Amino acid sequence: MALARRSDYIGFMVTRLYSHPLFLEHLTPPGHPERPDRLRAIEKVLSDDRFDRLDRHQPEPAGREHLVLAHPESHVDKVMNAIPDEGIVRVDADTSVSPMSGEAALLGVGAAVAAVDDVFEKRADNVFVAARPPGHHAEKVTAMGFCLFNNAAIAARHAQKRHGADRVAIIDWDVHHGNGTQDIFWDDPSVLYCSTHQMPLYPGTGAKDETGAGNIVNAPLSAGSGSDTFRDAFRDRVMRSIVDFHPDLIIISAGFDAHHRDPLAEINLDEADFDWATAELMELANRLCNDRLVSLLEGGYDLRGLSSSVGAHVGRLMRG
Repeated sequence: MALARRSDYIGFMVTRLYSHPLFLEHLTPPGHPERPDRLRAIEKVLSDDRFDRLDRHQPEPAGREHLVLAHPESHVDKVMNAIPDEGIVRVDADTSVSPMSGEAALLGVGAAVAAVDDVFEKRADNVFVAARPPGHHAEKVTAMGFCLFNNAAIAARHAQKRHGADRVAIIDWDVHHGNGTQDIFWDDPSVLYCSTHQMPLYPGTGAKDETGAGNIVNAPLSAGSGSDTFRDAFRDRVMRSIVDFHPDLIIISAGFDAHHRDPLAEINLDEADFDWATAELMELANRLCNDRLVSLLEGGYDLRGLSSSVGAHVGRLMRG
């Protein structure tokens, strides 16, 4: 595929998309919310003519050297050794693996790493990664919450190791708190982790007083919260923290399960809220870090809510 250049579309951003058919082969038990149809719904909405300018690529799998940026060797071995030859095996009560889950996870990490390379090496202004399994619940040594490896954490560490980024900001608007990302960066002031999420809700973490080394900013929302409450929290806690931190890269853990249609939570956002939050982070990326912004799919379990929200998010990434 020919590389899109910023000059090709005057007045527009160059947005790269990573996905892969193998992500559909990470199988979960019947009725499980994190299912292959999630990506089929995203593929369908992104096949619309208005997304013709997306610079579409398939990732290469990550190597072990990437995984160990955020997880010890023992965790990598435990996850990969759990992959069955056939059938579906539970890692915990919520998290399952099937024969192709390991390869799918490696491709997801590979996409996150490639996205970081793209924005630092100016192949794209921003990147959206549509991958599964998701990542933000994966702690240093624990796979949980549908997640095996922490894609956002690995991407942040890769930006620091390969591209010399001094500070990376991870912004998580999934409706569930990203306990894994918080765990990995708890005592690391070089990475800012900001999260809006419903509380109380799985996994039970994310209180305001969980601050790590001063680099953890939680903005919990009560059940029933809507657009105004979310936007106020995003402005007052998340955006102010980003400005003060002045990152070299912004990574979004982009879960869309705070949509009012989602069955796993009780926050009442809609597509306009995700469009707004995307635009706000793009403005900060432009002002603070030369437009370097990477977005990684996390949750979102109502197919209609997910697809329309991703459409709004990616459309905004493309328009600037």
